[in-house]
Amino acid sequence: MKELVFATNNAYKLEEIRAILGDKMHILSLNDINCHEDIPETAETLEGNAALKAEYVFNHYGKDCFADDTGLEVETLNGAPGIYSARYAGGEGHDSEANMTKLLLNMEGKDNRKARFRTAICLIEGGKEHLFEGIVNGEIIGSRRGGEGFGYDPVFVPEGYTETFAEMGNDEKNKISHRARAVEKLCEYLNKK
Repeated sequence: MKELVFATNNAYKLEEIRAILGDKMHILSLNDINCHEDIPETAETLEGNAALKAEYVFNHYGKDCFADDTGLEVETLNGAPGIYSARYAGGEGHDSEANMTKLLLNMEGKDNRKARFRTAICLIEGGKEHLFEGIVNGEIIGSRRGGEGFGYDPVFVPEGYTETFAEMGNDEKNKISHRARAVEKLCEYLNKK
């Protein structure tokens, strides 16, 4: 079975990716390879940040790996929070509650609720870089609903659905999410080899 490092310390993302890939691949975390450094995400794009993380692991640990960066892009906020999605409310770490509170405040009085989640994945295999993208369109609702998922899931309803990502549960979300769509493209590429 092919072994790949997923360059993340986010336990939710790791669990989601492992659930999406099932037994097709053995996915190692940064912790599994004893990488405890805080890899900088200083690029101006999701693709750039994904590449920075993947390159860091490949260059320092010599392992084939992939990394992702995901952003919530809200049309009426000119694409914000975008690359700053995890730290939208400021401060250190990923405070999902504070991020959602800020987003809902910024959306008050706005008629255009259109948004999309976008994931960029950078795979480095044998020193060669490959990029994959997954997008799910939807809208931001006025208040939180549901207890599953993470991040902005309680305020995002994907197109064609009435439930938020947080209401539909991980199994359903993992079939249609932005990350699932990007991972599907990654898997298609790996399966061709």
